[in-house]
Amino acid sequence: MTFEELMDYAIEHECSDVHITVGTNLAVRRYGVLHILDERPSAEESLNMIYTILSPAEIERVEAGEDLDIGLFIDNEVRIRANIYHQRNNLACSIRLLMAQIPEIDDLGLPEVVKTLATLPNGLLLVTGPTGSGKTTTMAAIVDYINKNEARHVITIEDPIEYIYPHNRAMIHQRELYRDTPSFADALHSSLREDPDIVLVGEMRDFETIQAAITAAETGHLVLSTLHTMSAAQTIDRIIDASPKELQTSIRSQFATCLRGVISQQLLPTMDGNGRALVTEIMVGNNAITNLIREDKIVMIPGAIQSGHKEGMHTLNEDLVGLFRDGKISKKTATLATYDVQDLEKQLGNSNAFAF
Repeated sequence: MTFEELMDYAIEHECSDVHITVGTNLAVRRYGVLHILDERPSAEESLNMIYTILSPAEIERVEAGEDLDIGLFIDNEVRIRANIYHQRNNLACSIRLLMAQIPEIDDLGLPEVVKTLATLPNGLLLVTGPTGSGKTTTMAAIVDYINKNEARHVITIEDPIEYIYPHNRAMIHQRELYRDTPSFADALHSSLREDPDIVLVGEMRDFETIQAAITAAETGHLVLSTLHTMSAAQTIDRIIDASPKELQTSIRSQFATCLRGVISQQLLPTMDGNGRALVTEIMVGNNAITNLIREDKIVMIPGAIQSGHKEGMHTLNEDLVGLFRDGKISKKTATLATYDVQDLEKQLGNSNAFAF
């Protein structure tokens, strides 16, 4: 099997990820489930597959022992993100397939309030969730919505660049980590001198990046970023906990003031096994939320979200219950996805009445 044939197979079977490992079988991830294929290329064939997507300079770096993150088009139709790494003295490659076209917010099943959050003039908007939950695609849909509807200057800082945005109403400049800038924080600091309206930061990895993002949000820019957290409350805790103890009080106050919203999401296997369902928790940074963050009453955040339906908010459990009652996901799937099993059982009613 050639690299092109492997990609054709992955696209045809709607796989999200492909794994090539020198010395063993090929593998794909489909609807969140890993499948080991019968195909076992020779070591030379596997190596050739990996080297197919690398430039001569990148091959030299890999052979010198480096790991690489790259993004590129295959056949100018499908864009992929690949990580090449070393294991057991051999080479391996994990490839994420991105959608050929940037999907629209409505196509993803995101709530309407996301469009409102996307067109705010300033502040911090975070998309959170575990690896493989579709955060990159949601961010791309938000930027695409801005591009089609707002005459604004957008700077993205990514590792690596994933979706490519043509100029539409917006002007979009995309910077790649280690190619165009040495770090997220450096690029954020630099962006403030580049006349941006919106700055997208691929990931809030460290305190320096968090601090720079908050500063950018405070100075009149809309900052979009991601975190690997499961809920709005956990997102707030993660931001504060990542800060030095002596700065946590001031960061909490700054963060409370500039936070505009948190979109927490997961992709869950559907009942029929032929797809995945998007489940979200939406928190909007209204006065009640701002005060709870500032007063360090994070435990009360879920209640404030439940009280904010008119502003487009809902908890993860409310969305899980809706998907379950619509027959899209099983109770077992909902239970594994929630961060509050007791509340989920309460919302479902008598748990014994529901089959797994």
